[in-house]
Amino acid sequence: MRKEFAVIGLGRFGGSICRALAEEGLEVMAIDRNEDRVNEFSMIATHAVVGDTTDESVVKSLGIRNFDHVIVAIGDNIQASILTTLILKELGVNKITVKAQNDYHEKVLRKIGADHVVHPERDMGKRIAHSIVSNNVLDYLELSDEHSIVEIVANEKLAGYSLIDLDIRAKYGINIVAIKRKNEIIVSPKAHERIQVNDILIVIGADVDINRFEKKVMV
Repeated sequence: MRKEFAVIGLGRFGGSICRALAEEGLEVMAIDRNEDRVNEFSMIATHAVVGDTTDESVVKSLGIRNFDHVIVAIGDNIQASILTTLILKELGVNKITVKAQNDYHEKVLRKIGADHVVHPERDMGKRIAHSIVSNNVLDYLELSDEHSIVEIVANEKLAGYSLIDLDIRAKYGINIVAIKRKNEIIVSPKAHERIQVNDILIVIGADVDINRFEKKVMV
């Protein structure tokens, strides 16, 4: 069965998630207190509903406990975000991701049981800054304050060398977990796999080690 998602709050962040899920062909319910926003997503989401999710009876009437994953993307109203998360948790929703406004907001969300907390503006800022600093970096995903997954385009310096030749794990403390090569994805590449120019290396490790690798090898 296809997973079912609910997105609460259809501002810029929630709206973009709703669109992305719908484009993947997934079942998604879009919820907002603003009727105009809901109307905007009525042709995008599977269901679009006007509702105040700080009202437990409203949340129950939506059958939201049956959804696999609920994303709380409420904008500037921290109280509404916290109360909605608390209601979802008490109703037994399987997985809850919540947008946080600041570190204090995140602490409260984690204490009441949010499974995943995101800071979209801050995280996106880090990704953009990282890609500006390094011409070789295509994408950057923060795993924690100190660890990331990065997509790096291989240049001539790496071409022709195998992973065992480069010994990246021993020298830099990072791992190449996959290689994208044209339409092919090599997951957990073997030690003898030779890197080609324009291969996309998917690297995981501590930020300081990834940066060290970029400076030594990729520049």
